[in-house]
Amino acid sequence: MPVPFVTEFQAALGGPPDAVARLSVSGAGDLLSAYRVTDLAVASIGVAGLAAAELVESVTGEARPVTVDRALASAWFGSAVAPVGWTLPSVWDPLARNYRAKNGWIRLHTNAPPHRAAALAVLGALADPSDVGRAVRRWDAVELETAVVAAGGCAAVMHSRQEWLAHPQGAAVQREPLLDWRDGSASTEGDRLEITPERPLAGLRVLDLTRVIAGPVATRFLAGLGAEVLRVDPPGWNEAAIVPNMTLGKRAARLDAKTPEGRERLRELISTADVLVHGYRLGALDDLGLDAQTRQALRPGLIDVSLNAYGFTGPWARRRGFDSLVQMSNGIAHRGVAWAASDAPTPLPVQALDHATGYLLAAATLRAVLLRRTDGTGRVIRTSLARVGAALAAGGDLPPGGELVSRPEPTETLETPWGDARMLRPPFEIAGVEFGFTRPPRDLGADDARWA
Repeated sequence: MPVPFVTEFQAALGGPPDAVARLSVSGAGDLLSAYRVTDLAVASIGVAGLAAAELVESVTGEARPVTVDRALASAWFGSAVAPVGWTLPSVWDPLARNYRAKNGWIRLHTNAPPHRAAALAVLGALADPSDVGRAVRRWDAVELETAVVAAGGCAAVMHSRQEWLAHPQGAAVQREPLLDWRDGSASTEGDRLEITPERPLAGLRVLDLTRVIAGPVATRFLAGLGAEVLRVDPPGWNEAAIVPNMTLGKRAARLDAKTPEGRERLRELISTADVLVHGYRLGALDDLGLDAQTRQALRPGLIDVSLNAYGFTGPWARRRGFDSLVQMSNGIAHRGVAWAASDAPTPLPVQALDHATGYLLAAATLRAVLLRRTDGTGRVIRTSLARVGAALAAGGDLPPGGELVSRPEPTETLETPWGDARMLRPPFEIAGVEFGFTRPPRDLGADDARWA
């Protein structure tokens, strides 16, 4: 029985269509939702596994099967690392939630201090969610969204699916490909990649300029296959609730690219990377003198992978956004209202757009590595949370009456800076390929901004 989404995802990757026959799925159940979230998890992880198997096949000549476990795939779309004897802080700032405005619902995303400050600059110096709620009720929802975004914050009005498709940004997203591929520059140096069936990405340098979930999921997957991943964050940035999950297998450094010294160091890192993954708003790297053409010139043959929230065309292409906001904008939270028989926005049970985007970008990176080994040319690849959300919506509703997927128990012990933790088994298997992490989680800024 075909796995939903897999054929579409494999086509977007340009992968061999017949390879999907080598993907099998074990287990049963779903993350219960209006949409096929577990199928999305299985498919996005599955095509990443197929891309890794294809890379190994290019060396061994042996086609290898890939198996994805439904329960583990669902769990990795949440949290793969569980603290033992200590607790993580809340993922959400106290003010980050859905509020009822005069004429609809709006979500404020206030996890980052600048985004919180922007919302409160519009609403008033309020510290209690109840006070914020009373202030929001005095606003027209769209006017408040516009004001918060203009102040440098993050907000999203809840739209129905029909409203989103009629919206200029929704229409623009629908016209975009799931994965936008472009040729990069020709490589002028040899390939450091030491492909073996056990660790197919050994020797690959991946510079990770991403935050929160989608981009870090992509680079975490690459690290699990042996890539050397260096994550670089700006001074002061923190995301304590998810750092143990998102720094698995990586080195983590800080660098201030707004200073001449930091900018020069960033240029040096790009020039010596094989892959660059970035999730800054459209044009942000351009403002640092690191536009797409410059990046390719710094590192001929660079595989340049990027994502954003709302797509790369349309009036919101430069808008800040997160998974929870995109779910409000694109009709997912609205569809959940009827599914849950609720009067409030009902999002997906996990940040599924983030995770699926991450695995798709990891798969695209693997295919780009294979293509560069074939023709010596880098690639520029991009997608957005909104476009992945469109694919999920197009997959239709989850049939009612399904079985809730079980939550597997983590089995592997990790030593972390915060205490011991346990990690889930990998959500997929490729015959003869090792997926695992040589570095445990670490705090942001724990390492120097250099390759190991």
